[in-house]
Amino acid sequence: MRARDLMSAPVVTVTPGSTAKHAAELLAEKGFTALPVVDEDDRLIGIVTEADLIRNRFPDDVRSGRDPEARPRPGLTVGQVMTMPATGMSTGANAADVGRALLDGHIRAMPIVDGSKVVGIVTRGDFVRAFARSDEAIIADVRHRLTIYGGPDRWTVEARDGVVRVDDAYDSYTDRHVAKLLAEAVPGVVEAKVTYQEDEQ
Repeated sequence: MRARDLMSAPVVTVTPGSTAKHAAELLAEKGFTALPVVDEDDRLIGIVTEADLIRNRFPDDVRSGRDPEARPRPGLTVGQVMTMPATGMSTGANAADVGRALLDGHIRAMPIVDGSKVVGIVTRGDFVRAFARSDEAIIADVRHRLTIYGGPDRWTVEARDGVVRVDDAYDSYTDRHVAKLLAEAVPGVVEAKVTYQEDEQ
């Protein structure tokens, strides 16, 4: 599975000149956790997150004893609060690599780029939605891909909790390898096992 199979597109973006208030409104309205920040050519230059937007946003309690004048002023534009540089990954990036980058980097969203142009975004929620897909939906997608590759009557497909088993009516190592790659490209597939039906007899 590739980043393009999981990403949301078209992606909602902001520019450095957008107001922080507008970015906050977009996050609240769309239920997002981050927005890519792009230049006039849609090239990725940063990212603005929930954490960026709430930093220094609320005044201290007057009873805290802290000098209110010493508190950093909240940024008014996206350019003043965004995180940069931002990391982006290509549409062809392996989904496992994207997931590891999200977890290892302790981030919730990964911009997906074609060159440097933002074309989508993958979030932790996208991985959860893929994992939550029903086995019936996964089977239908795997069968569709295999039918295009090898015909409608060649493959038997089963799935349980995202683990897919494909039985091939023909004994071809190359075709079984391709079938495994096609099956594992389907969102929600955790693992695919492809066997020759005669091996089971």
